[in-house]
Amino acid sequence: MALLERVSTLLRANVNDLIDKAEDPEKMLRQLLLDMENQLLQVKTQVAIAIADQHLLEKKKIEHDEAAEAWRRKAQLAVGKGQDDLARAALDRSLSHHQLSEGFAQQIEDQRAEAENMRANYNKLQQKLKETEGRCELLIAQTRRARIAGKANPAQAAATGGNLTRSMHRIRMKVLEDEASNSASRSLLEAESLDDRFRKMEREDQIETLLSELKSRPKGLIE
Repeated sequence: MALLERVSTLLRANVNDLIDKAEDPEKMLRQLLLDMENQLLQVKTQVAIAIADQHLLEKKKIEHDEAAEAWRRKAQLAVGKGQDDLARAALDRSLSHHQLSEGFAQQIEDQRAEAENMRANYNKLQQKLKETEGRCELLIAQTRRARIAGKANPAQAAATGGNLTRSMHRIRMKVLEDEASNSASRSLLEAESLDDRFRKMEREDQIETLLSELKSRPKGLIE
């Protein structure tokens, strides 16, 4: 009875409700399938035992039917020999076997009903397992996709949101700073080169002036 109650509970199980209450839906679904497979195996074993018991009861009934008929024939033999007391004893044995046969007949009917009930539950559970396996695989795929999407969304938000914007801004500012620095360096170098040219021209002018002065002095005064 406990087994049939567990089977009945599994057959009534609402997978969606179980998922809503589960912390780890995929683990819960795997466990549900495992429980159903275990119960299916137990029910299958119990069905086999119930059928075997039914066959045993049928065999016992046949044995008592044959014994009852055998003692009835002995009673007839005793009557034919004029031994009524022996016939009565034989009929008493025949009646006992007949009563036992009737008792086994009732047990066979009960056993047959139980076996049919268990076989029906086995077939229902087997069908339920097939349906649940398909639903669970679908729900597991949905759960995994939702979990992946849940992990991807923050990453996507980071990639498209403020973090990336700030990073891109920093990179852009760095590039601008580098360009400005390079431009300033080039300007400075150009400025220094221009100053050098003017200083060179001024020095050349000074030299020319000094040379002219030297040339304009009287030879005797040149030191």
